[in-house]
Amino acid sequence: MMKHMSLAEIATACGGTYVGDDSLKTVEVNGVVIDSRKVEPGYLFVAVKGERVDGHTFIPSVFDKGAACVLCEDAPEQPAGPYIQVSSTLEAIKAIAACYRSTLTIPVVGISGSVGKTSTKEMIASILGQHFHVLKTEGNFNNEIGLPLTIFRIREEHEAAVLEMGISDFGEMTTLASMAKPTVCVLTNIGLCHLENLKTRDGILKAKTEMFDQAMPGAQIIVNGDDDKLITLKSRTPQPTFFGLDPSLDLYAENVENLGLAGSRCDFVTKAGRFTATIPIPGHHMVYNALAGTAVGLALGLTLDEIRAGIETLKPVSGRNHLIHTDKWDILDDCYNANPVSMAASLDVLTNALGRKVAILGDMGELGPDYAALHRSVGEYAAEIGIDLVCAIGPMSKEIAEGAASDGTKALWFETKADFLAQTKDILKDGDNVLIKASHGMEFPEIVEALR
Repeated sequence: MMKHMSLAEIATACGGTYVGDDSLKTVEVNGVVIDSRKVEPGYLFVAVKGERVDGHTFIPSVFDKGAACVLCEDAPEQPAGPYIQVSSTLEAIKAIAACYRSTLTIPVVGISGSVGKTSTKEMIASILGQHFHVLKTEGNFNNEIGLPLTIFRIREEHEAAVLEMGISDFGEMTTLASMAKPTVCVLTNIGLCHLENLKTRDGILKAKTEMFDQAMPGAQIIVNGDDDKLITLKSRTPQPTFFGLDPSLDLYAENVENLGLAGSRCDFVTKAGRFTATIPIPGHHMVYNALAGTAVGLALGLTLDEIRAGIETLKPVSGRNHLIHTDKWDILDDCYNANPVSMAASLDVLTNALGRKVAILGDMGELGPDYAALHRSVGEYAAEIGIDLVCAIGPMSKEIAEGAASDGTKALWFETKADFLAQTKDILKDGDNVLIKASHGMEFPEIVEALR
């Protein structure tokens, strides 16, 4: 059950009008959802008007399922239970989430950055899970709708929450962080994402650091000190904790050993002591994720043994550098999303492989007018670091293929996934290491499934 969330308190929090039996105003809801299929007895159902579906049409069915109340914009006809009417249900759930968060006393870790938010979130949750019962963001629930729904999932048994926050414009982080009110803020890096609105890396830095102004008083700030933009936060008061590979930082990693697609091993040096850990997921960036997790663990009082155990028991997430062994080839499934920085990072991971390295890459969205040059640069980078074969799929990805080919790497271009899949038997060889990556809209999990 969600404590301190009676129907009367919910109506007050969002400025809504309660309509129904006054004796039910003291009822506390068990959960909050916008998907009628997820309604359980005692839940608050929020009717959202989407592009394709209007949640108001499901109000009769959610009462049949035992919903305690409905939050709606249009008054339902002959409702079978109480409802709270507001002018905007989307604005209302943000206000309710902020109110609910204000009743919680647990540590809340807020994570953002251009690349690596999700893998860092998973690492931090794995580490904190050695000591606390942790609630973490699931899937892509990191925006103005997903974040409040995640906050509503925090229950009495949870002892810490790890919340991912994704933005694409100025002001969005202020909205998200004012709901999350983090007690620990983590920024992974400042890369080339969402340039349509944020224009430059300085713009991205400005937008991401809005988090700090909305954090809880006395919140700890943890950032990547090897990032040329984030290191400028050294002039902040109080100063953040900086992590990276530079030995002058607050905590750093050294003696990094590449174990191929099995991950890496390194020494972690902190003010509390040093330890060695094996990171079970490949990629140089995972060392940074482990450093961020170590900093958060230390900030919340974990021992070095607990932190090491959290690093070494990390489980991969589907679509995020998820290594899949098949009887023919090893697949690196990183097709959750893509931008030029994360593409380069994934290609770097592929270089760790022992054997032929094949990159199956697709279109990247939201890159603004420079999209052609940015796609081309990915192909050039693949060639520069020694990828053996680049298969580019999609209209914009023709530039990836041309970029790779111009530097002498074998590159093939396909207009559609179907065109590529029709020829995979001629393209891929037994023993290949295959990276699969594109923007979410390209639906590359279909390729992963076909190759499995």
